[in-house]
Amino acid sequence: MTKLTLGSYPHMLGFEQLERLLERTAKSSEGYPPFNIEQTSDRSYRITLAVAGFREEDLAITVEDRQLVIRGRSRDDGAERVFLHRGIAARQFQRTFVLADNVEVGEAVMENGLLHVDLTQSAPETVVQTITIRKG
Repeated sequence: MTKLTLGSYPHMLGFEQLERLLERTAKSSEGYPPFNIEQTSDRSYRITLAVAGFREEDLAITVEDRQLVIRGRSRDDGAERVFLHRGIAARQFQRTFVLADNVEVGEAVMENGLLHVDLTQSAPETVVQTITIRKG
């Protein structure tokens, strides 16, 4: 059986990078921490991660190669404490979101154990280019 790729379609030229983005996104499907993505207006979004137990200084937000990367590294103070049951996760995490070229990361706000990251999408420019035909 032949694998269909975007390069298999003759009218879709230069979309190889999109195919790599889709493959990379499919690989990052871990379920921790849980998150929501909501559309807050026509051109803005908010990603909300449930980061209970993490402080602001335990979290890092970066944009790397058009990917929003949110990392959490909780300091384990469990050495002095004895747990009979430990059901609240205190593990590190990394969540990655692939961003389109016209999406910019705005502010991040920590509120009641939820980390909110706002994104805005700029309107794409309409480009019309006329190509002259010369004699060969």
